Amino acid sequence: MVNLQAVQAHNATLKSLTSGLVAVFVGGTSGIALSTALALTRHTPSPKIYLIGRSQSAADAAIASMKTINSSAQPTFLQTDISLLKNVDSVCAEIAAREKKVNLLFMTPGYMTLKGRDETAEGLDRKFVLHYYARMRFITNLLPLLNAASQDSSSVNGNARPLSRVVSVLDPMVSVRAGGSGTLDYSDLSLKHSFSLKKCGWHASLMGDFFLESMAQQNPHTSFVHAYPSGVSTGVLRELPAGRVLSAVLTPLLRPFMVPLEESGERHLFAATSGRYPPKAEAEHMEGDVAVGSDGTKGSGCYWVSWDGEVFPPNKKLERTRDQGAAEKVVQHTEEVFKKVCEEGKTYP
Repeated sequence: MVNLQAVQAHNATLKSLTSGLVAVFVGGTSGIALSTALALTRHTPSPKIYLIGRSQSAADAAIASMKTINSSAQPTFLQTDISLLKNVDSVCAEIAAREKKVNLLFMTPGYMTLKGRDETAEGLDRKFVLHYYARMRFITNLLPLLNAASQDSSSVNGNARPLSRVVSVLDPMVSVRAGGSGTLDYSDLSLKHSFSLKKCGWHASLMGDFFLESMAQQNPHTSFVHAYPSGVSTGVLRELPAGRVLSAVLTPLLRPFMVPLEESGERHLFAATSGRYPPKAEAEHMEGDVAVGSDGTKGSGCYWVSWDGEVFPPNKKLERTRDQGAAEKVVQHTEEVFKKVCEEGKTYP
């Protein structure tokens, strides 16, 4: 476990960064993304922060908090519904028109539901889009700006190297918890014909795991973190029927077992900036505390990280899935979805 004092000590060093760090927070107006954005605001000089979400009122409150914490921060809200991939493309184009680089892409979008498949106008399930497709579309769209940041020595992480990182907060191991098989249904990766909430959770997690691994191999100057947040009181239960009642009853009972929201923000800022999770190209020249990557290779550039900063140990079920060519099949499927929906403007079949 990376203890909280070590996390805070690292985050305190971020004040030495030169101004101009650019960070994009998807789902950034509440919960873990907002707590991390506030931590970034607290610890860095003059950060440029893009919050992407749906609620103008929540964004106004978030921006007011940021300006109170750090008057030199430059927060911007971009309002959109990213359950449609065309909206992801639009908001990424807006960021690209404003910025020459992005140092950090931090993503937490999702929602709780008891419904079955909820298909969008683009032929994809809404929950699946928020947990997987939209996140990967943000990555592919913003890669040129992330790669530009990796060559920019004016903004560096704790090891005095340019910061270029992607953090997707979900749970890289959910498919093998409680005896799960850790497998993908390659005949129906989008779950068009075999949707269930459990299967959606497994697919979104596994496909995120292996897409990020592939991105780390293809982009050796950017690092990719798939982070498990553990239990954090974010108010997400309110989205369920009778959710406010459930939240009022369960939150006090579960609080001793949950990570406080402010601590979660500090820990996720550590995951987003620490030299412990370097890009593949940097790790080859580093000594000291470098994490083992998701494929078992030290400093691979892709890291499956638990709430406490430690990487998950190898898992035989996930290794078997990897050996089935999961990364290649997931990337091929995802690119097909993006081509059909984003480039051709059609509904995914």
